[in-house]
Amino acid sequence: MNFRINDEVIVISGASKGHQGKIIKIDRDAKKVIVEGAAKVWKHVRQSQKNPQGGRLSKEMPISASNVMIVDPSTGKPSRIGLRFLQDGSKERFAKQSGTSLGQVSPAKSSRAAK
Repeated sequence: MNFRINDEVIVISGASKGHQGKIIKIDRDAKKVIVEGAAKVWKHVRQSQKNPQGGRLSKEMPISASNVMIVDPSTGKPSRIGLRFLQDGSKERFAKQSGTSLGQVSPAKSSRAAK
């Protein structure tokens, strides 16, 4: 799972299909992500010191990582994520649809540099 927090993603299946938003939280063990504004539910909260009003709170629930795709920055369409090594030996994420870079993953390694 090559997602990062604040990646712009689109939900491709489920009740929130078509929703586009940023990733708020990632649970790598359960392979789930929480997307801003997607999979909202009502949580009923009792009155307490922390929440003096009580009542119903709306919150986002986790979505399986297989049900979201990253939005390609150059085209704005859903794309898969790939990993590649650059000439200097650093590793980066890229959108497979257009080849656009999504940022560096690890710094340059001399063993991976092009000779």
